[in-house]
Amino acid sequence: MAGDAVVLRGGTVVGSPGHSPVVADVLIRDGLIAAVGAIGAEATQTVIDCSGRVVVPGFVDVHSHADAAIIDPAVQLANLRQGVTTVLVGLDGVSFAPGDGGYAAEYFGALDGRHPTYRGGDVAGLLATYDGATAVNVGYLIPAGTVRHEVMGYASRRADPGELDAMVELVVDGMRQGALGLSTGLDYVPGLFADANELTALCRSVARADGVHASHMRGGYGEASPEGVAELVEIVRGTGVRTCISHFTGRSELVRQLVDDAVAQGVDLYFDAYPYLRGCTLLGMPILPPALLDEGPGRVLDVLTNPEDRRALVASQAPLISQRPDMGPRWAYHATIVHVESEEHAWVPGLTVARAAERTGSDPLDFAYRLLAASRLQVTAVIENPAQSSAEDNGRVLAHRRHLAGSDAVYVGEHPHPRGWGTFARLLSQYCPDRDPAEVPGALAHLTTTSCEVYRLGRRGRIEPGWVADLAVVDLASLSSPADYDHPRRLATGIDDVLVAGIPVLAAGELTGRTPGAGIRRQSIQGGA
Repeated sequence: MAGDAVVLRGGTVVGSPGHSPVVADVLIRDGLIAAVGAIGAEATQTVIDCSGRVVVPGFVDVHSHADAAIIDPAVQLANLRQGVTTVLVGLDGVSFAPGDGGYAAEYFGALDGRHPTYRGGDVAGLLATYDGATAVNVGYLIPAGTVRHEVMGYASRRADPGELDAMVELVVDGMRQGALGLSTGLDYVPGLFADANELTALCRSVARADGVHASHMRGGYGEASPEGVAELVEIVRGTGVRTCISHFTGRSELVRQLVDDAVAQGVDLYFDAYPYLRGCTLLGMPILPPALLDEGPGRVLDVLTNPEDRRALVASQAPLISQRPDMGPRWAYHATIVHVESEEHAWVPGLTVARAAERTGSDPLDFAYRLLAASRLQVTAVIENPAQSSAEDNGRVLAHRRHLAGSDAVYVGEHPHPRGWGTFARLLSQYCPDRDPAEVPGALAHLTTTSCEVYRLGRRGRIEPGWVADLAVVDLASLSSPADYDHPRRLATGIDDVLVAGIPVLAAGELTGRTPGAGIRRQSIQGGA
């Protein structure tokens, strides 16, 4: 009913990283926080009893592949049960807009899915598909690989001046339409063909609009990170664009040093990372030679479907993969299939490549190549990296002051990575090991407040009068993340009430059926909600 209010009664309110917890009521009216304190009872108020629980700003997932999946109520539930009220999509340089969405569906379909209502157009059109269609807000970054593909297809050459102008125009239009910034995927086709001149031109337009550059950096992670970080630092120096390194992994000493050195030089650099040691990626990325991937999906499929070419590929790649520190000789035992497009291979998800190959009496690498061919490359896998840091060391990465919470969640697939169901509950548990409300302010810097500031999400991320009432109510004592690699879709526990724009979307742990979520357009705090 118009004019009705919601009161969160008697919870321990943590309004921002700088606020000490205080027991108070929160009055919400017309989607905004109206007051924090002692709120009287009125007949027109909906009251939610928060006693014994902590009231916090809703969390922001700065790196999600829920581009299409967020329309699915089950995916909304997975996010809300973790306290996530906003997801950012369009990451790694590939998504649906601008254009008809065909490139994303062809190349990234196994990661981003296929959007149920977007039928082509621009950033404004894609953002509109989320308005009122979901219980969770969605922010969008313009994917540079999609932009390049719109102008140049899979061409591997340098952009000529006219093509570069066309790409810049698409980015400028997208920023005007409310995009939060630009994403680059510099290990993906055709993003990997973008040179420094092209990246600088695109990022300069983003910086002028006060947007963010989020980058899957070039050349890999871990010990290979210094080269990729150096390239991003040079782009920042040439443009002034705020930059966030996507899913930054590696030894904490190296990660922290690279970020600290950049910040000390005046570079406005952040990174996102999740609390898991295994990753999830397109299976073809780590086992196909980069030179072949550079030629585009059509050429890759030609090679994989030709028996003679495939045998030659196995012979040449097997020893190289075995020698790589991120793969190793037992890589096939550490790669669990998440999703396949081939109906003939519907039995494969949930099995390691080695186990599936054994069932068919095949060599693991040859089986993987045939699986890719049968699925037109649409195969994803959870992969354990033998060179990855320990959980304790990864915790030091997640504690860095420039860390932002991002799940890198992939919801496509029969046996997905659990990070889409557990990242934020797991992070909050790590930041609050004693389950003490006094620990929560420090967690908010990672989970919501800094992300809202960096990505210009308007008046979100704090509990103050006049700010948007995207809120979660947390029972720290029962907070847990039961999703694991064997049971990846188990819902988090401890967060049963969530509001988006002041409307209860999760009550008693269940969806209410209301969908006040929206495509969030870029806004400064001064720009309002």
